[in-house]
Amino acid sequence: MNFWATITGSDLTRDWKAFEARAQALPADHREAWEQIKSNLFPYGDFTGRNLTPIVDAALGLLEEASADGQSVVEVLGDDIPGFCAALAGGAGARTYRDRWREQLNRNVARKLARLGG
Repeated sequence: MNFWATITGSDLTRDWKAFEARAQALPADHREAWEQIKSNLFPYGDFTGRNLTPIVDAALGLLEEASADGQSVVEVLGDDIPGFCAALAGGAGARTYRDRWREQLNRNVARKLARLGG
């Protein structure tokens, strides 16, 4: 990956277009699960979402294999897609972008208060 593609995010755009093209080949129930997986994984992404690319690729590959084998979404992912996505992202206690931003805000406020008090 070259520097310009990293800075502009064109590599991410290309990757996501490829993911969506692959998802369009899935049956309807698998495409619906794909949409749920995307919406449930986004909170675990960093600012650019670059950290989610391998996770999303693996999840889509799982859906593709399940479709090829004739398995239903429930057989592969179970009934709890948000739980499945939390497990993919690092477990139920995985930090979301909101957690990271909250911690950063708290550090900044504590630093400013320390300057005022000290």
